[in-house]
Amino acid sequence: MNELLFWSDIFGTVVFALSGALMAGRFKLDPFGVIVLAAVTAIGGGTIRDIILGAPVFWLANSYYLWVICLTALLTILFIRRPKRIPTRFLLIADAFGLALFAVVGTEKALSLGAPIPAAVVLGTITGVAGGMIRDVLCNVIPLILRQEIYATAAMLGSSLFALLSWYGEDHALTLVLAMTTTLALRLAAIYWRVSLPAFHIRDKEHE
Repeated sequence: MNELLFWSDIFGTVVFALSGALMAGRFKLDPFGVIVLAAVTAIGGGTIRDIILGAPVFWLANSYYLWVICLTALLTILFIRRPKRIPTRFLLIADAFGLALFAVVGTEKALSLGAPIPAAVVLGTITGVAGGMIRDVLCNVIPLILRQEIYATAAMLGSSLFALLSWYGEDHALTLVLAMTTTLALRLAAIYWRVSLPAFHIRDKEHE
């Protein structure tokens, strides 16, 4: 089980670092900027989660996360020369995988440290969405979580499913896979069919 969590965490780090590096390429950042954007995307949410839980920050305790991020960023620079030619949907799909993995892994860690279910769901959602939010803010883009996209909703539902199935005592490995798959399926369906939540809009009286 620990091995499954470990590789899920590493894979999530890679895909989030990739999405951060691709975003950096779209905005023509230098190599240092690519690494910074990859790093904040990959470890931003988990860092906030660990600080709230009062736990050792995961990437300070295990430096291999930083090596994985740097390697992912450098390989992106070397092999993807023209990020503008990569479809925007590719960035969204990479982000969707990171969202699914980190939301569930974050929930699992919160529960393992004794957080109640509602708090664990919130912390799992933060783990999944905060890194991408920081990335978008640094690039002066409105974060996905604040737009109509079904993004945080997918993370919340996946986190809730994992927490509830864990509470009922279902098989841990099956629960992890099912919750991750559900989150990913919801996010990918929203991307493919362009499903979104209704926007809140106020009209200025002078524009009526």
